[in-house]
Amino acid sequence: MDGFAAKLAAVTGGGSGIGRELVRQLAGEGCSVAACDWNTAAIANTAAMAQAGAPDGVRVSSHACDVSDEGQVQRFRDELLRAHAADHVDLVFSNAGIGGGASFLESTREEWERTFAVDWWGTYYVARTFLPLLIASGDGVLVNTSSVNGFWASLGPGMPNSAYATAKFAVKGFTEALIEDLRTNAPQVRVAVVMPGHVGTDILANTRRAHGTPEPEDASAVRVETAFREKAPLTAAAAATIILDGVRSGAWRILVGTDAKALDAAVRARPEAAYDYAKLAVAAAKTAAEAQASNWFASIRSLVDSLTHSD
Repeated sequence: MDGFAAKLAAVTGGGSGIGRELVRQLAGEGCSVAACDWNTAAIANTAAMAQAGAPDGVRVSSHACDVSDEGQVQRFRDELLRAHAADHVDLVFSNAGIGGGASFLESTREEWERTFAVDWWGTYYVARTFLPLLIASGDGVLVNTSSVNGFWASLGPGMPNSAYATAKFAVKGFTEALIEDLRTNAPQVRVAVVMPGHVGTDILANTRRAHGTPEPEDASAVRVETAFREKAPLTAAAAATIILDGVRSGAWRILVGTDAKALDAAVRARPEAAYDYAKLAVAAAKTAAEAQASNWFASIRSLVDSLTHSD
């Protein structure tokens, strides 16, 4: 794909973070975008920001949608087609996601299944709903966001992450399975899986809100959420640029961040040591600076600590 000008994209989870930056950058490159999020105020703000930075002729629309509800995903599709007077879409970024449900044993079933529903079923429903429109484009691209937790199912010592990791493994496997499925049955569509490491987003606050947890009264919890966003080694804008560059290049596997590359290399090199954290850290240090490896584990610990406080 040479560029995104004059194309139409759908982006889920566009209210903040990587999703918001995807919308802004796509629109800035001349791509019309339909963006959705469960947070109506946030997605409206994203659309306004993206529209303001877009060239003439580009349309950015905002839509309310909880991707864990197939009916809402189908409504998003129908609204998109009306808003953009279209009969197809060229790109779909299945980006929506939340954390929570860290322990299969200790977390509530409701929290575990809510996390899994957004992160896996949301991706599935979006693919089911939008693949016919990508096929109709004649040159479509489906981009599914997994995570480093899609190939490493932990956050470190004493920090399970079962709902999120299970869903992200499913997203990765589903996307890889679609490679040959599309080649065989719909060669006019290709698929890519995105695996970010620690990116500066509001996933902690969004996760808390998505699970209906009240705003934190403890200042330390607020500081954790802020630090996770502001002290990340990679900004959401930089992550979106990496993703779009990967899509443009035709890559099917897009690692986002030095930490993601280091962890991927370490797990691939010694899969049997993936959960022997001392050995894993040594292996990761061979492909990343010691400070970057340390930042990865520190950021993950902050994530889990925050989610634990919000339970």
